[in-house]
Amino acid sequence: MSRPYTFKVQTPDIHKRLDLFLVEKGVPYSRSQLKRWIDEGKISVNGQPEKGGYRLKGGDFLEVFPEAPVPLSLIPENIPLSILYEDQDLLVLDKPVGLVVHPAPGNYSGTLVHALLFHCFDLSGIGGVLRPGIVHRLDKNTSGLMVVAKNDVSHQRLIHQFQTGKVVKEYQALVWGLPLKSRGRIEKPIGRHPVQRKKMAVDEIHGKPAVTEWQVIKKFPQGITRLNLVIKTGRTHQIRVHLSSQGWPVVGDPLYGGKKNYGAKGKELSLEAAKSISHQMLHSSRLAFIHPTNGNLLDFSSPLPGEMEKLIRKLTNNSDGL
Repeated sequence: MSRPYTFKVQTPDIHKRLDLFLVEKGVPYSRSQLKRWIDEGKISVNGQPEKGGYRLKGGDFLEVFPEAPVPLSLIPENIPLSILYEDQDLLVLDKPVGLVVHPAPGNYSGTLVHALLFHCFDLSGIGGVLRPGIVHRLDKNTSGLMVVAKNDVSHQRLIHQFQTGKVVKEYQALVWGLPLKSRGRIEKPIGRHPVQRKKMAVDEIHGKPAVTEWQVIKKFPQGITRLNLVIKTGRTHQIRVHLSSQGWPVVGDPLYGGKKNYGAKGKELSLEAAKSISHQMLHSSRLAFIHPTNGNLLDFSSPLPGEMEKLIRKLTNNSDGL
């Protein structure tokens, strides 16, 4: 068992829900993990287990007993990695398109986790047996910057930065559609799609808050726009869902409408060019955060991958932009 977190409830926190209080206090675990621990009795109030909806009283003494990190049992694999920075606490890498981050049904080998175990030998175990060191994720066919924790202290502190919105996460995307404004902000909650379980969807009732800021870099007459995006939250498929909800699906995205728009739009693009796009045109281009142990600001950028650059050149050569 890891060392417990302890809190004594002060006047400003009276009547707050137990689960929300723990999130506000920066306990460095996900809300779903905290909820599970509450259900399992690993979080106590005055020595007794309580429900997540328990309303705090002045002087209440809270204890959180985190699970010990899970020993790793995965087999390391010698998969090349593009590492931009590494020290004893973390590493930052440029994930290529097509690389799955962690093992899951259909992908029990050949993942980023397998590659990291070969490269690092030892990683934070807080993420569990299938996600050692993984602080955040990118979809299989989204490329770009990721940070990985190499020990438990770094993992906890990085998770806290992500949860409290202190990490700068910028993306670039090519989307179908020509936004009327030059910039904007999308605030729509996201939840699991009610029918297609592999998809997420805007869900005003049960969804979790999600915020995406966007800015036009360039518009092309073929009906495509290059966007810079900053996400303030980190929901699954957030950018893809938000842009699709605006009528601007990411080019090449088969799940949220970015693939079927070929043919109906982009007449200047040949059929061969359309077919050659194998994945969504979405790239994690900038990642900035505070180093978890020395407090220095780390700020990384990543150039667009080859296929995305190639499409931009083709669009540019066929037009002067808008």
